[in-house]
Amino acid sequence: MSPRDVPGRLSGTLLVHGDHAVGAEVAPSISVTSTFRAVPDGDPEGIAAMNPDKNIYSRYSQNVSSRAEEVLGKINHGYAITYASGLAAAFSALVHFKPKRIAISRGYMGCYSSIEVYLKGRSEETPIISLDDEYQEGDLCWLETPVNPTGDSRDIQYYADKIHAVGGKLLIDSTFGPPPLQYPFKFGADYIFHSGTKYFGGHSDLVCGIVIVKTIEERQELWHDRTYMGNMMGSLESWLLLRSLRTMHLRVPRQSQSATEIAQWMGKAVNVPEGQESDGIPGGVITKVWHSSLQGTDERGFNPASQMEGGYNATFSCLFARREQAEAFPHSLEYFVPATSLGGVESLVEQRVKADPKENPLLVRISIGVEEVEDLKDDLRKAFQAVAKLGL
Repeated sequence: MSPRDVPGRLSGTLLVHGDHAVGAEVAPSISVTSTFRAVPDGDPEGIAAMNPDKNIYSRYSQNVSSRAEEVLGKINHGYAITYASGLAAAFSALVHFKPKRIAISRGYMGCYSSIEVYLKGRSEETPIISLDDEYQEGDLCWLETPVNPTGDSRDIQYYADKIHAVGGKLLIDSTFGPPPLQYPFKFGADYIFHSGTKYFGGHSDLVCGIVIVKTIEERQELWHDRTYMGNMMGSLESWLLLRSLRTMHLRVPRQSQSATEIAQWMGKAVNVPEGQESDGIPGGVITKVWHSSLQGTDERGFNPASQMEGGYNATFSCLFARREQAEAFPHSLEYFVPATSLGGVESLVEQRVKADPKENPLLVRISIGVEEVEDLKDDLRKAFQAVAKLGL
């Protein structure tokens, strides 16, 4: 019997039972072996196999990482391969694609740095162009949506049509839009990339990267590259990832629902003048809130609701009126941890310029966890009140 696949929902059945269990263990043990007992007469299926019964050497595959990749492939509607970090996955994608040009605009600064490192090893010039430039054959369109740090969405189908018209490829960085929020293959993506550290990991205790492709042949090529670059996940991280996947259908929808409520609640305070308030948020403190639920429909007819079928992103940003407010705000909260990263069960907050020197110093990024939404709103309300007079 196949598990039910309901649009906009993530199957808990797949998350819990979607891998190839070995032996009598209910929860798998951490695999610490570097090598495996050989099978008589060889076992060609073992190389790159996602079957934990047929492992050969842990740089190729090992029990728990293979199980995690099996689940990841099923819930992303493709074939998944994991890496030691999100940027290891990004670099590996570049090695695989060998683009003639890269179209990228805005988004995570780490991916730009990964591209710079990749280009150091290229003898041929590989220009970086804007997403809105004209494309050519051999181009790779690197589209992050929702985009870091703001959390606004971009139209996957539009860029898929544009890049495919010239024979190029579309990679979607869907870190801010994990299942069940968004399924990029449905809208024309050729490849999906995630920093698995964030929502797939979900507990701020592992670092990993994920690439999902459409065919087993593409996965085999990526696996071959990973084997000889040596950037596979470690044993503990693989175990932590598989553990985290089991509850992803419980975590991510709750985070999405809470973030949407909080972003819309904060958005109502944007146009409130100083001296007045909006449900306890003093007017004049925040001047903008970005979130996919606040975008509406653009001039091309794109509305994020049509793309984010399972809910909106759980990370978003707001703009403060004064730098002193943005600096003090992360440290004026009780339940939000002042820290970089996102996607964990605990809510996080940061003045983004502390991590990305090119970012607007007035911008604060907020990652919503699984706490009670009213407690988070009370905490935010008190912090907005505490920083209201700073910088005057």
